[in-house]
This record gives sequence, structure tokens and C-alpha cells, in this order.
Amino acid sequence: MGATIITTEDLREFKMELLEDFKELLQKENGQVNKKWLKSNEVRELLGISPGTLQNLRINGTLPYTKIGGVLYYEYQEIMEVLERNKIHNRI
Repeated sequence: MGATIITTEDLREFKMELLEDFKELLQKENGQVNKKWLKSNEVRELLGISPGTLQNLRINGTLPYTKIGGVLYYEYQEIMEVLERNKIHNRI
């Protein structure tokens, strides 16, 4: 069996791939989403809402969406913006 030579560049590349994998895993554990577009079930899970509530958010224009071939998509960044716009600051 022949010997395989591993260069410093090979190790550096492996390190970068490994760090990216760890970063992705940590983001998933922290509840962050890596996708730009989410389907209805993913939005309901993210926000902890029912299908009816999501439908109401669509109907009243609170949550923008895109419909392609019968599938509804929501942009993650827009969902976060809606949450920020509707944030309530109570002052005691």
C-alpha cells in the first residue's frame, strides 16, 4: 500500500470545510434558518402558529408571500422584518 502525502494546503482546506460544517450545525441548534425561502410548514414551525393564523397573516397583508405552482413561499428576511415592525416596547 502506497503512502499518501498530505500537504499543508490539504489540511487548511479540511479545516475550513470542518469549520463551515460546525457553523451550520450551530446555527440550526440556535434556531436560525439558513434558507432564504421557507414553505408554509416551516414558517408555522418557526413562529409557532397554526395554519389558520398563517392564512390570516397572508389575507390581511401582514406577511408577504410568493405562490409558485400552488406552493406558498415566504422570505425569511421579510418574516424577521414583520416581527421587528410589530415589536412592542412596554415602559414601566
